[in-house]
Amino acid sequence: MDRQAWVWSRREFGRVDLGDTRRTARLIAMGAAACERPSGRVAAVFQSHREREGAYDFLESEDVTPEEILRGVMTATLARSAELPFVFVPVDGTSISVVDRTAERDFGSVGSDAQGARGAKVIDALAVDPQGTVLGWLDLTFWARSPTREVPPRNTHARQARPVEEKETRYWLQSIKAACAALEEGKLRGWFQIDREGDGRDLLLALRDTRHWWTVRGNADRSIELEGGDIGRLRAQLAGSIVAGSYELVMTARPKRKARSARMVVRVAQVLLRLRDQRTGRITRMPVTAVWAREEGTTPAGEDPIDWLLYTNRTVETFDDARLVIYGYTQRWRVEECHRTWKRGGCDVESTQLRSFAALQRWAIVLGAVATRIERMKRLARSRPSEPATIELNPFELQALRMIRLETYPSATNAPTIAEAVDWIAELGGYANKYSGKPPGAIVLERGLSYLRPAAHLLAIQHGQASGFPPAPRGGREGGL
Repeated sequence: MDRQAWVWSRREFGRVDLGDTRRTARLIAMGAAACERPSGRVAAVFQSHREREGAYDFLESEDVTPEEILRGVMTATLARSAELPFVFVPVDGTSISVVDRTAERDFGSVGSDAQGARGAKVIDALAVDPQGTVLGWLDLTFWARSPTREVPPRNTHARQARPVEEKETRYWLQSIKAACAALEEGKLRGWFQIDREGDGRDLLLALRDTRHWWTVRGNADRSIELEGGDIGRLRAQLAGSIVAGSYELVMTARPKRKARSARMVVRVAQVLLRLRDQRTGRITRMPVTAVWAREEGTTPAGEDPIDWLLYTNRTVETFDDARLVIYGYTQRWRVEECHRTWKRGGCDVESTQLRSFAALQRWAIVLGAVATRIERMKRLARSRPSEPATIELNPFELQALRMIRLETYPSATNAPTIAEAVDWIAELGGYANKYSGKPPGAIVLERGLSYLRPAAHLLAIQHGQASGFPPAPRGGREGGL
């Protein structure tokens, strides 16, 4: 086992209380193995029969609570956040699809009921530092849809009129509450970032009642209350407001969108949203600052302009304040990147063959922590490129990387920065460097790390430092597992 992976895993899971120190030791060993060889398939992570048997027993054990594993991850995240003035907290939903053709396991449906896909639903809250570097999870809320659940009505009004206890919105509220509790424990200020799914009465009122900042992207043109009690529409009010400023946004090409430098015009207004309770008809008036960034004059024919209508409780007095709100919203994409690394690229949790929802939940939390480590390394290379590579790589990884690099580039003798090291690792994984047109992503990084780790491990053995940590506990049912 690689020492650096074990050190990382101990930092992530070492304070987890599972009622028996042997269970905690098993969790640390499993985290380290997943860090070395991430995969959703347990058999691909653990190399010996004993390790695999111990891992399966751990994941199926009723004595191991997913909540306590998650608490260890959250505690490690808070430790990385301790000196920061605030953290962005993107909250988003996703699903983990698994193979369950007979539908006899205790998973639930994911996606539309007509598709028949099975797995687990997740709402999660991620911590991101002000420079955009991933710090780790504050919460992961899992649930499996019940096979006997009532299908939501097709009528929009009837759907919205259901009590929150009958809607999956309750899991969003649960995750936000858990993230707030974590932030309070760490004495941190959070700035929640939520996409259009969060533009609903229940969620907006829940955010209003926290002590933290928040930004929600508007999903519709809302009704607002004007001076004198008149009723108006938000976009019309903003369209008539003074332009706060404009900026250039570089857009890369993607399906149905051409690459361009978009001119974004920003308008700001203090408004009073009218939030209607669809069950009772009661109106709640909620003051927010609306920041509207819309593309003007640069939209190609046949495309819709880029259009972000944001609600926030953050004070906006200047154009720079408005730009900070917009920048904060862009950090919401960090959670989507973590989802991709967690579910497919890098960790591939959806390839799991575990047979129960509880086991999937435990394993998904471990792999979720590994995914944030991969994303953290990727973002550090972009947000703090001149930092030394030692902020994420151990001496043996660096030595192995330089030796491999010197085979191709004999002049590469200086100690690399984190940006240089990440590029070198990505090249080992097939990254085409300047010819790719974009920075390296999680998949090529994980391929490169898989190439690098055995060489680093051999160097550690050569220096007598490969076994300076305890072995994993014995497998099987021994040791309370």
